[in-house]
Amino acid sequence: MEPFSSDGCTPPDLEGLRTSAALGGGGACIAEARHLAAEFLSDVRVGHGLRISTRAEEVTQLVVSELVTNARKYAAGPVQLELRIAGDDVEVVVADSDPRLPVACAADPERIGRHGLEIVRAVSEGFAVRRGSTGKRISARVALHEDPHAHPAGRRSA
Repeated sequence: MEPFSSDGCTPPDLEGLRTSAALGGGGACIAEARHLAAEFLSDVRVGHGLRISTRAEEVTQLVVSELVTNARKYAAGPVQLELRIAGDDVEVVVADSDPRLPVACAADPERIGRHGLEIVRAVSEGFAVRRGSTGKRISARVALHEDPHAHPAGRRSA
């Protein structure tokens, strides 16, 4: 049975498939988050027959790593990670206790570090930050399959 409809969209029964974890503040939480992302995408592919490109796996782990690193670096307390299938994307949501919204620095090839948000925004289909009552939620969407007409950095062409 083909898991995709003729228009290539994710079947409705897979929409909203998700996993989440509360990550402690220790240094191992970044590796734990990357592992959770890889495991989630593998489970979705194997258990539900959803086509997921190698690029999607790699970019999702990169996005998770960058967002969890930022949350761990700038916010006290645990970090909440959620991954969910949303249409033809995987949505990565990282929540932390710091209500300050992140600001991406202006491009500077000589700057060392602080490129995380630049990277996430460059490789994501969408990016959003929302302040909540106890902190903020940052979300990024990564395309599950490759589009031959896509922008080289990862965004779909219009």
